[in-house]
Amino acid sequence: MISRYTRKEMSEIWSDENKFKKWMDIEIAALEGWNKIGVIPDNVVNEIKNKARIDVQRIREIEKITNHDVIAFVEQVSSSVGESGRYIHYGLTSSDILDTSLALLLRESGNIILRDIEILTETLKGKAIQFKDVVMMGRTHGVHAEPITLGFKIGGWYFEFIRNYERMKRAIEEISVGKLSGAVGTFSNIDPVVEEYVCKKFSLKQEKFSTQIIPRDRHCYFISTLGVIAASCERIALQIRLMQQTEIGEVAEVFGKGQKGSSAMPHKRNPILCERICGLSRVIKKNTGTAMENVALWYERDISHSSAERIIFPESLILLDYILTLLDRIIKEMDVFEANIERNLNITGRVFFSQKLLNTLVVKGLPRDKAYEIVQGLAFQSIREKRDFVEMVKASHEIKKHITDEEMKEIFDVKQLLKNVEKLFDNLR
Repeated sequence: MISRYTRKEMSEIWSDENKFKKWMDIEIAALEGWNKIGVIPDNVVNEIKNKARIDVQRIREIEKITNHDVIAFVEQVSSSVGESGRYIHYGLTSSDILDTSLALLLRESGNIILRDIEILTETLKGKAIQFKDVVMMGRTHGVHAEPITLGFKIGGWYFEFIRNYERMKRAIEEISVGKLSGAVGTFSNIDPVVEEYVCKKFSLKQEKFSTQIIPRDRHCYFISTLGVIAASCERIALQIRLMQQTEIGEVAEVFGKGQKGSSAMPHKRNPILCERICGLSRVIKKNTGTAMENVALWYERDISHSSAERIIFPESLILLDYILTLLDRIIKEMDVFEANIERNLNITGRVFFSQKLLNTLVVKGLPRDKAYEIVQGLAFQSIREKRDFVEMVKASHEIKKHITDEEMKEIFDVKQLLKNVEKLFDNLR
């Protein structure tokens, strides 16, 4: 992973040193399980625990010969122990170590993602409340629709990440599974007690029916959840980019002192952080496709999934950790230009009252198609001639036949349009 997108804590989880440590932890726990049922003596287990050492460089050298990373690991660690080292990996197959340790790595990484989401949701909640009364234009198809508030928009983002938090918790639970059932998963050379002991020690569930591997539907679910969360990050970043466009100028991501927007044009202030989130989200999302391809393997297993997983797991988790923390910073430090928000709200001559006017005319007895034709005609004329829609309606003899001046005051009150939005914020408190 490119270092500029890597945070230290997540990077250390996916280091070779930590990976081999997890392998060692599983191997020693398996020996303890064998010892529990009297197969491997106490003195052997104690000697291995005291003497076993990991030499990452030596493992790499051996792997160049064996072309098998687990065998290289077992050979190196066994040699550090001496005669008792022959018991290391007793009764196990490689996937017992790989898949059970992978569950530990994914759980550890997933908990960092949970923490990132927790921090981001608190930031979103605070900003939603801060801007709950800043009325702005809501847009559909990129076209002015009806007013919302900036806080309402951010509140939607907040609840999306509340859902993402729950999704991530379920994904961690789904992946927190171990297996030490040997080749093809039938316990032919290992006692089920060993698996039970190891899984209990690391707070993992036992895979009830494994093959030689833990079935990859679990891993697909985990990666797919990362993809959903990345898509949520992208959605927010894209909206900020759109609102930062010159012609709109409602918000802007942070722009540091001394920062340059363009090598050629000094006036540029580009939303590069949000663009970075959008770009990196694509990488995570495409990894979900690879995870789905990994579900279908030959018979009890092949290793076509293995090479891909060496990339997609660390890549997706490192990137998601990065973009979640980056998005939190963007939201915290985002500039909000309320004057531009108000300008944009009124730029189309208040035609956003058209639906309220339409509904009132229908209630007053006009056929809907007739009422729609009248209101649409005035709205289009207002936009075309750059005239105020409200004033045109008040001057319309056709409409004044059905609606009093007092009723018009209520129709053309933005606070009335948004009167129910305030109630929604009770859900944030």
